Amino acid sequence: MKVEKTRTPVTVAEAVFRITDRVCRTGTERVPLDASYGRILAQPLTATHDVPHFTRSPYDGYAIASADSAGASGSSRVSFTVVDHIGAGEVSQAVIGRHEAVRLMTGAALPDGADAVVMFEQAVSTGQTFTIRKAFAPQENLSLQGEDMQAGEMVIPAGRFIHPGVIALLATFGYAEVETGRRPVVGILSTGTELLAVNAPLVPGKIRNSNGPMIAAQLARMGIPYRMYDTEADQLEDCLLTVRRAMAETDCLITTGGVSVGDYDYLPEIYKRLGAEVLFNKVAMRPGSVTTVAVAGDTFLFGLSGNPSACFTGFELFVRPALLRMMGADNLYLPHTTALLAEDVPKANPFTRFIRAVYDGTTVRPAGFNKSGAVSSIARGNSLIVLPGGTRGYASGDKVDVLLLGAEEGTDEWGL
Repeated sequence: MKVEKTRTPVTVAEAVFRITDRVCRTGTERVPLDASYGRILAQPLTATHDVPHFTRSPYDGYAIASADSAGASGSSRVSFTVVDHIGAGEVSQAVIGRHEAVRLMTGAALPDGADAVVMFEQAVSTGQTFTIRKAFAPQENLSLQGEDMQAGEMVIPAGRFIHPGVIALLATFGYAEVETGRRPVVGILSTGTELLAVNAPLVPGKIRNSNGPMIAAQLARMGIPYRMYDTEADQLEDCLLTVRRAMAETDCLITTGGVSVGDYDYLPEIYKRLGAEVLFNKVAMRPGSVTTVAVAGDTFLFGLSGNPSACFTGFELFVRPALLRMMGADNLYLPHTTALLAEDVPKANPFTRFIRAVYDGTTVRPAGFNKSGAVSSIARGNSLIVLPGGTRGYASGDKVDVLLLGAEEGTDEWGL
């Protein structure tokens, strides 16, 4: 398919929807429970038994028959005799008779004949007996069988992120292995004759490659495996060979730089040579308007800006939801909220603008120097301020939309 020479910008939302609409699942795989954190559930988590699976005491105390406490008051205390003593994990063999009780610890099963628990602090104990000054209702101070979850109940749907709480449920129900979405393998290719290796000394006209390690870290935060690729220089044939090799070895390739219209920006021509379908090649946003996404066969090609801040933002907005959808996730998008600006942002916004920012739970402020080539604000920020296109700037105290970075799990709606 021929790549368009003109660049017609699409909105950020439209760009995201074009990507997620084309994503194919990478399949599923079974992983051990202890390796499941950060994965996506491929099948619903179903309760294999009631929780709790027996009626138990949530407190240290005495198990009694509530009927025996009738009439108890401060002036007419009722006495009970302790006939057994059990801890958590034990089951009493006693059957409680009239005005009898079993002393039991938190988590212990309720003995036969009992239907309430007297907490230690609700009783006055003397040896093998104790007295109470109030009547107890049936099921008072009990944790009833099945009150949390019941056998056969669908507890967590497929498509959800496996966080520590989900792992606790999986362990509770005996899932030693978990069916999860297969993680895609992602290639990273940083282009540009100006780029130096991280350990290379600086020379005039050159900069160290920060985009490659940054994207690798963004992928690592998602638990996504990646492969780094190098190209000798900005030579079309060299770049094409590297891209072809990466496509054969990965599910998705992220390139940085080379998507503009300069003399050495070869990626548009590479997409053409590959017969790739370009989903869009310009987005109505700052920074990162030249972000380009194409599909060749089953492989996504993300052409992110070579400017670090634009590259970072492009990954979070476009690459992240695509990778999550590949794994079968339901919650694809960055969590979002609103906050009050802590300082003026007077610059007009012809396109939607994403500003690296610091959010404190109530207010948000730019994280410092915010041009598209900035690196410092990426390190300082924990969020992105979103300023819609067509606005003339904002003043301190104005309410703005905020995207939250680094959250364990996202949201299922694109809310901006």
